[in-house]
Parts: sequence; structure tokens; C-alpha cells
Amino acid sequence: MNYQETLDYLFSKLPMYQRQGVAAYKKDIGNIIAGSEYLGNPHTQFKSIHIAGTNGKGSTAHMLTSVLQEAGYKVGLYTSPHLKDFRERIKVNGKMITEQEVEDFVKANKTIFEEMELSFFEFTVAMAFDYFANQQVDIAIIETGLGGRLDSTNILNPELTIITNIGFDHTNLLGNTLEKIAAEKAGIIKENTPIIIGRKQKETNTIFQQIAKEKNAHLMYSEPQQDYATDLKGEYQKENINTTITAIKQLQEQGWSINSSNIEQGLLKIVANTQLLGRWQTLSKIPYIICDTGHNEDGIKQISQQLKNTKYEKLHFVFGTVNDKNVDGILSYLPKNACYYFCQANIARAMNAEELKNIGKVFNLNGDAFTSVKQALNNAIECANKDDLIFIGGSTFIVAEVL
Repeated sequence: MNYQETLDYLFSKLPMYQRQGVAAYKKDIGNIIAGSEYLGNPHTQFKSIHIAGTNGKGSTAHMLTSVLQEAGYKVGLYTSPHLKDFRERIKVNGKMITEQEVEDFVKANKTIFEEMELSFFEFTVAMAFDYFANQQVDIAIIETGLGGRLDSTNILNPELTIITNIGFDHTNLLGNTLEKIAAEKAGIIKENTPIIIGRKQKETNTIFQQIAKEKNAHLMYSEPQQDYATDLKGEYQKENINTTITAIKQLQEQGWSINSSNIEQGLLKIVANTQLLGRWQTLSKIPYIICDTGHNEDGIKQISQQLKNTKYEKLHFVFGTVNDKNVDGILSYLPKNACYYFCQANIARAMNAEELKNIGKVFNLNGDAFTSVKQALNNAIECANKDDLIFIGGSTFIVAEVL
């Protein structure tokens, strides 16, 4: 198989939650344990930081990676989903795994992993951990895919665990209360391993404290830090910066060599060091076009607040979501003073644009429905004046198609 055939195999032949939804979700981590054993347990051959949370885990992972790179460490980074290129998921010092290495790994392990019935995500996690071990990284920053307790990444024994915050997302799988969701995310807390909580929330405090006590894990809450400049735009990044700095201080206590200049430069050069995409990203100045991957109630609430602090004459909102989200909750936070271009990404989970438009009317969100993201964006560009703002969001998949 060449590289494109390899991708076709990964995307079309393997169960993939991001495209198929609940049907592809695994309720235990037995497969990844078996797959890792077959590979010689590569996850035991490098140090790691494990990050879960409803929002902010990707940004926090990239911030930590950038700071550690500035400190001279060789850093692996595993995140999901990707936006433009599958290889975004697996990077070392900001450089993606090569096409050849993806081909070789799939070719070498395809038959045995099929017998083990590994999903797309399990296959990808195994690939990442094997790659980081082969690259002999000093440390790898690993973002969970969904939840924590049953996530395929949860075979790690990290230096440090982080839970950024708890909000309503994937409630059909993780539970319909913040307490239930927190209990699932808290599944990454390990014995005798420090745990940092990014946002102190009354609904979840007791759960985290109880599990940390059971595991003899030193629990810390992130504290407001001095104002650090960063190349990631958006007021909502302040919380992620606080979490990152708290984590860096803990790493320093554990003997990692990171100075104040590394922190400052790392936060200023996140995009350059890690190639992060889709976080309040400017795509055009005239017309002014911004995209952001925030896709649940908490994420959309933060985006709406950021839009209030942004100057424009008229707001054009290219919006789509997936059919397993709390759509009413998300729509209730969207700005009313916008022209909406409802659309659906080219995946099975996408919510029908016409249906979305009709639900939007209930929340006084007015606009038209389009059968593709491209068509919606083109219409928004045609309608926008030079002082207007076009915002693209609601779903990672909407942003991915634009990028």
C-alpha cells in the first residue's frame, strides 16, 4: 500500500468514533493493552504527561510541548482529531511522523491488529507510542481522545496528569451530569502521580479529591499566573496558560530543567514550535475570517464571549455541528445579532443543515441552510462587506474542511 491507500485503509476499514459515533466506541481498553504487548509495550519506554478534560486539553498540550522544546527537550505530542493531515496527530518537536513511517507501521501490524479488532483510535495510539519509543523522546505529551477511564491512551504511567475542566460533552457515553463526567475523566489519575485540575468547580471537587486520596496522588488546582504573552489568540486561553504554568512548576520540582525564558519563549512560539491549527485562527484579513474548533457548550460559550470583544460591522457565522451533541444547549449561547450559514460536514455524524436551521429559528438565529461547508463559506464571503467578520465553527469537522 502507498500512503494514500494506507490512509484509506485506516479511515474506511477501521471503526472510527469521530465519523461513526457511538457504534465505534469501545467500552474497555483490552485491545490497546494486547496491541501494546505485541509491540513490546512502547509506552513504558518514554516519560509522559497525560491530559484529559472537556475543553482546553489540546491547547494545554501544545503549550506544554512548546515550553519543553524551548528547554531543549525532545518532545513527542499526540493529539486528536487532525484537521488537515492525519500525521498532525503524531509529532516530535513539531515535526509530523513521515508518510513512510505511517505506511511501514500499518503494513507491519495490519494483520495482527485486525485479528485483535483494533479500532482506528487504538491503531493510531499504538502507532504514536511505538513512534515515540523509537524516536527516544525525552517526554511525550498525550491528549486523551474521549473521557479518560476507558480511553486507549490510559495505559500510561505518566510523570504528571492534568484534567483541564469539566463540561457537558459526549453525555451519551460519559454521563449526563458534571459529576459523572468528572468520574470518567478522573480515570486517568494514577497511583502516587501528581494531578493538576485546571478549573475548580464545586460539582467536581469532591470527586477529584476522593479519587486522588484513594490513589495517594498529590492534587493541585491551577492558580492565576502573571500575564504571559502568547501567540494563541482568545481570552479563553488564559485558563490554559494557568494550567500550563502550574504543570511546569510541578515538573521543575520533579527535576526538569525549565527556566523562565523557556516559559516565556515557549508561550510566544506555540504555533511555530508545534504547528497548532484551529484555535481562534485568522484565515483572512479582508474579509476578516476567523475559525475555531470549540464545539460543545463550554467551548461555544467562550467563543461567543470572545466575539463580543471583537470589532466588526456585521457578523456572518458559518455554523455546523454533529448529531450527538446537546444542540439546544449549544445554540442557546450563540450570538443573536449574526447572519447564519448553517451547513454540514462531510461525515455521517453531521447534523442535517436544514434541521439545524429550523432548530436555530427557535433560538432567534436566522439564516440559510447549505449542503456543504464550502458552499456556506462562499455565500458568506459574497455577502460580507470589508468591515464585517466571518466566523467559522461549531464543529472540528467544519473547521477541518475549511482548512
